Amino acid sequence: MRHNFRKLKDSFGRYITYLRLSITDRCNLRCFYCMPQADFNWMSPEKILRFEEIVQLTRVLARMGVRKIRFTGGEPLVRKDVVKLVADVNDLDGIEEICLTTNGVLLDALAPELFQAGLRHLNISLDTLRSDRFHAITGRDAFNQVWQGIIKSLDLGFSPIKINFVMMQGKNDDEIVDFARLAKRYPLDVRFIEFMPIGRHSKWGKEYFLSSDQAKTLIEKEFGKLISIARNKDAGPAEMYQIEGGSGRVGFISPLSHRFCSTCNRLRVTADGRVRLCLFSDLEFGLRDMMRKGISDSELSDFLSDIILKKPARYLTKKSDVPSCDRQMSSIGG
Repeated sequence: MRHNFRKLKDSFGRYITYLRLSITDRCNLRCFYCMPQADFNWMSPEKILRFEEIVQLTRVLARMGVRKIRFTGGEPLVRKDVVKLVADVNDLDGIEEICLTTNGVLLDALAPELFQAGLRHLNISLDTLRSDRFHAITGRDAFNQVWQGIIKSLDLGFSPIKINFVMMQGKNDDEIVDFARLAKRYPLDVRFIEFMPIGRHSKWGKEYFLSSDQAKTLIEKEFGKLISIARNKDAGPAEMYQIEGGSGRVGFISPLSHRFCSTCNRLRVTADGRVRLCLFSDLEFGLRDMMRKGISDSELSDFLSDIILKKPARYLTKKSDVPSCDRQMSSIGG
């Protein structure tokens, strides 16, 4: 009997069409706001989802209506044979968009192979254009490598290329206009992201917080009124704008100042195979062990259909007026 793969819909009528999948917790940077600076251990290799498990999961989700897959980490490019994984998922029916979020350190070397494997959409995390500040934020002297990776990706024809800039008052807010200038000069989507309190060891504090509205005001003071761009129904959370005469676009992701929970269409899976229904909730559902016992596609589909009904209407705060969760971002996946 042929199994009916139902569309993945939560109890609030939101269809899930977007999977953010971490393929490793390991990273070659040490960004102070992303991961603990001490007292942490990488997951052992046997705990990480195997490639065949990732392919099964994405195959089932594609049959349930997921059209967009984003590989994250840690840093996904440090995982061996990541190019083959991209190619294997690219061959699946129903997947319309494969994306990868990277810090860019290894991009210059791997971009040609990734392009040939079918990857076109890149998100590159970059919080400064100053090499000295890059070292202070990330713990590594690798700004030039990242910039070379961006230029290589532009030359190869990756599109869209999105630059993710986490805004931090007193840390890099003086570069907001400089990053907007990138979108004026290059065909890049530069997204200004509000600093979020992720992880029990988070360095987040109200003194570091800068809202998207504040950033937008600074940019419009320099470049004039931004031109709003309509979002398609499967778009991510960024509100996108054009700078008059610019080659690229700017966007604002505002999880704290402007909640977008009502339009959330995504599911997260951690590197150790746990489903998170909301970034700011530590409620998780294990997949890995079931898959290693030989769960069928139909059984996996039924499991996902059941747990998606527990997806909350919106993120909840604890005792503070801001959201938080215990897992570090490096463990959850960006």
